[in-house]
Amino acid sequence: MNRPDDKGPRDDRWYLNLMAPNTKGEKFAWLDPTSIYINNDAFHDLLDDLHADLEGTKVDVVAGLDAMGFVLGAALATRLGVGFLPIRKAGKLCVDTDAVSFSNYSGRTQDMEMRKPAFGAGTRVLLVDQWVETGGTMDGAIRLVERQGGIVAGLAAIAIEQNARSRSVIGEHTCFSAVVAGSKWQRECDAQTLSSFANYRPEDVFPAIGA
Repeated sequence: MNRPDDKGPRDDRWYLNLMAPNTKGEKFAWLDPTSIYINNDAFHDLLDDLHADLEGTKVDVVAGLDAMGFVLGAALATRLGVGFLPIRKAGKLCVDTDAVSFSNYSGRTQDMEMRKPAFGAGTRVLLVDQWVETGGTMDGAIRLVERQGGIVAGLAAIAIEQNARSRSVIGEHTCFSAVVAGSKWQRECDAQTLSSFANYRPEDVFPAIGA
């Protein structure tokens, strides 16, 4: 699928149509946004929109959550002209770390770690993940940042679902999402089904060859 000549109003973000439905069952997330990343126009428009939304927000460093938050977080850090900090699953870092336990979107308890020290007190950190479903992973990252005296400058993702579990986390922070609150995309994400799934074709997202 190519970028339309007219992307329309900001809450009709064409690249969200490229996201793929889950084909592997309940153990996996209900959709896969990574097809946005492989398509040059889609990825750049996603970053343009998030970067525009972040205008005026003071950010000293971007922290991406393991693992898919690394993709979006590192790209946003480059756009913002700041450094990037990975927040990793437990047991991956070879330096001293802080660690927390959290409950992920599937309800499983996991541990995540951040290097210690990662930054000075008062550093403003933008936390980035690919998707926020329950807010459990973000909650763990928030605790790690605040434990080292950092300030959470905001939470960013392709989509932040609005539900009873996520609101307890995201309600206390400024959120930046490609899925605009109040849009039809938000309603569909909250229901965990997209109308675009009916017409999804993997070949529509393939990058152009030799362009």
